[in-house]
Amino acid sequence: MTVSENLQRLGVQLPVAPSPVGSYVPACQAGDLVFVSGVLPFVEGKILQPGKVGRELTVEQGAENSRIAIINALAILQQEIGDLSRIFRIVRLTGHVASAEGFVDQPAVINGASDLLVEVFGEKGRHARLALGAFELPLHAPIELELIVQVSSS
Repeated sequence: MTVSENLQRLGVQLPVAPSPVGSYVPACQAGDLVFVSGVLPFVEGKILQPGKVGRELTVEQGAENSRIAIINALAILQQEIGDLSRIFRIVRLTGHVASAEGFVDQPAVINGASDLLVEVFGEKGRHARLALGAFELPLHAPIELELIVQVSSS
């Protein structure tokens, strides 16, 4: 199945790529690598569920926010490279989780993004990853993701 077919099968419709909330570009290509800036779980311009995982949000809600953030990252990539089928490999995902004191289940939260990447891209979606706890994130977001992908030239 193609990337588009997988997105459709999963019921995922890419939104308009979110605009930066600071002085940076959403993505930057260097050779065959594309670096996606920190992406938040925006839905229609707002953070879906602000707060910290382990306090205001459950692990499951955090994972859903992680999934929303990676969908936004895919929208940014589509805007940057034109066609998601150009993605040769998802190289690395970094996930920051706004965590309540004592919360240590960040990997389960970031699985919301990782699992979707594998569902959409198959083996090309398997990636290196870092899942970190953060005291605070911008706009009280529970999740912020960074993504590095390798693209083909055509």
